Amino acid sequence: MRAAARVVSAAEAVAAIPDGATLAVGGFVGAGHPEALTSALEQRFLRTRTPRDLTLLYAAGQGDRGERGLNHLAHTGLVKRVIGGHWNLAPKLGKLALANEIEAYNFPQGVVCVLLREIAAKRPGVFTKVGMNTFIDPLHGGGRLNARTTEPLVERVTLDSEEWLRYRTFPVHVGFIRATSADGRGNLSMEREGLIGEVLPIAQAARNHGGIVIAQVERIVDRIADPKAVRVPGALVDFVVVSEPEQHWQTFGERFNETFVTSANGRCSLAPLAFSERKIIGRRALMEIRDGDIVNLGIGLPEAVAAVAAETGRFDKFTLTVESGPIGGVPASGLSFGCAHHPEAVVDQPAQFDFYEGGGLDVGVLGAVEVDAEGSVNVSTFAGRFAGVGGFMNIAQNAKRVVFCCTFRAGNLAVVVEDGALRIVREGQHAKFVRRVQQVCFHGPSAVARGQEVLYVTERAVFALTRGGLELREVAPGIDARSLLPLMEFVPASIEPRAMSGHCFEP
Repeated sequence: MRAAARVVSAAEAVAAIPDGATLAVGGFVGAGHPEALTSALEQRFLRTRTPRDLTLLYAAGQGDRGERGLNHLAHTGLVKRVIGGHWNLAPKLGKLALANEIEAYNFPQGVVCVLLREIAAKRPGVFTKVGMNTFIDPLHGGGRLNARTTEPLVERVTLDSEEWLRYRTFPVHVGFIRATSADGRGNLSMEREGLIGEVLPIAQAARNHGGIVIAQVERIVDRIADPKAVRVPGALVDFVVVSEPEQHWQTFGERFNETFVTSANGRCSLAPLAFSERKIIGRRALMEIRDGDIVNLGIGLPEAVAAVAAETGRFDKFTLTVESGPIGGVPASGLSFGCAHHPEAVVDQPAQFDFYEGGGLDVGVLGAVEVDAEGSVNVSTFAGRFAGVGGFMNIAQNAKRVVFCCTFRAGNLAVVVEDGALRIVREGQHAKFVRRVQQVCFHGPSAVARGQEVLYVTERAVFALTRGGLELREVAPGIDARSLLPLMEFVPASIEPRAMSGHCFEP
């Protein structure tokens, strides 16, 4: 018979990590992140200078842009290589990458979480078209972020006369995962967690490569009555660490929010959105969502779509999803992003991305840092820092329709509506529509070849992607189309716009 679970302190657990190990860490922003374990690993390294030269593998960004999450691991010598989906929330890691002190890769979030599953099965890699013709394509850098990073981890291959990207697998030696409860045999349940994430693939990957699995939990229970509630079987778990409450917040934004783990039969309650350029963009983007659609909203400006939908009574006409796994409900924002208020269901993150990559999304509403003449979009690098792509590529490349949302220019923009006409009170300082994006995260010509419908919605103009490039389709009332051209770094392929809907500009 299998022995009882080994319940140890976080310090005892991380002491088992050998030098040179590949460490996979679960979590999404702060939800599901094992904060007690990453904190203990940092403390051990600062005290003993061990373990050294780890490879860090993670799918979603985990951090608070300050000290928590993967920021704990940002020490030269502790990590030698980082392979991650999103970097913006762990700026200390990003600083090491930009300083060329570690090897650094950025791969799509959906690829990484599925890659963990392939590692567990000891298959040769993830074969996908996600990342083709972007900076992650080996023809354009292979997702390598600095000169120190030389090993190719993604390659182009030909299968059945088609070109694909193969993301290579490699052993995982240590898994950091988090759950709510562990029973006496180490079985894990997640009843108070806002998401499931990729806890099972991480545990299976480490176990199948002779490694160790360390699980952070909130409590030990006598037994988990429903075996279907067990997300990770105890047979895969080597150490259980009971965390202090301060290191087991439900997210990095909230200690615990009951709405993240309860349904509400489709009801939605959102505060009305104050009138601004965000509301104009949200209203116009909502017009592209049809009744019955399955939708993903990106973080930031696209979140305005949910608020506008609630105000207009359309919220129950379509289904919002989050790439981390929630289906239905209202996506949470800020440091709780990754959870949803009153979801109808929560699936694991690899399964969600399987659905996305297979074309299950009707509409992806996403942000954009820069857009160029061929319709390519940058979301990953700006203002002297590297944010990474997260799940953007998986969503943008595979949704049937894509709506990119951004202001026409950035930096201290101010607008008002007077007598139904838009007036620019203060122009933005920086161009958003540029000659060529700094980094290609969405490739316009490839989208045209796929037959995707792609719009770019701003507060004063709407552009559409065509075979000839971007066309100016709509302008706001009160805006002269010709006045837009000096504020762009290229001339659109066609400039014959109609007026944007007056509904978008109602106070």
